[in-house]
Amino acid sequence: MVKGRQGERVRLYVRGTVLGYKRSKSNQYTNTSLVQIEGLNTKEEVGWYCGKRMAYIYKAKVKKNGTHYRCIWGKVVRPHGNTGVVRAKFKSNLPPKSMGARVRVFMYPSNI
Repeated sequence: MVKGRQGERVRLYVRGTVLGYKRSKSNQYTNTSLVQIEGLNTKEEVGWYCGKRMAYIYKAKVKKNGTHYRCIWGKVVRPHGNTGVVRAKFKSNLPPKSMGARVRVFMYPSNI
């Protein structure tokens, strides 16, 4: 902790919202999820987030490794459209209940 900042929490990630899966008119591609990252509004701003890791954290009924919380890791792959939405690939496909839920977009790995 930095002196003088006691009790103040520092967040090392940006919040994002799962919008759904990549899809066409008749097909749905569940291996790619669409995520809206807070504060992104243009395609150009997405470039910095490409390759960054993200985590979908959820709570399960059964305890595993001493905790009820589980995590599915993924990463930002590329932009989707012109409004700052990104495509993300997760280690295992996100479940349908994740739509509308929060993800954490971390500031690493850094490419600067």
